[in-house]
Amino acid sequence: MVNKPINKYKSGAIEAAIWSNEKTFNENTVEFKTVSLTRSWKKKGEDIWRSESLNLRRQDLIKAILVLQKAQEELLMQQSEGEAEEDE
Repeated sequence: MVNKPINKYKSGAIEAAIWSNEKTFNENTVEFKTVSLTRSWKKKGEDIWRSESLNLRRQDLIKAILVLQKAQEELLMQQSEGEAEEDE
């Protein structure tokens, strides 16, 4: 049986997928969901796609959003007007 995500969201090279998981505790099966955050890229001069993933639980999402927003804020505040934005 292939485990497929419940849903996927993609923006450029970044994808979030929601997964349903099960774990048995004291003979009771409990369902919980996780999110995998994946960035894909193709290395220059190679024809091979690569990716890296981070798996998060529900309680981790708001913390990840917060630290990413803070990092974005700092980078945008420090960006000089003539500086080009980095592409994927």
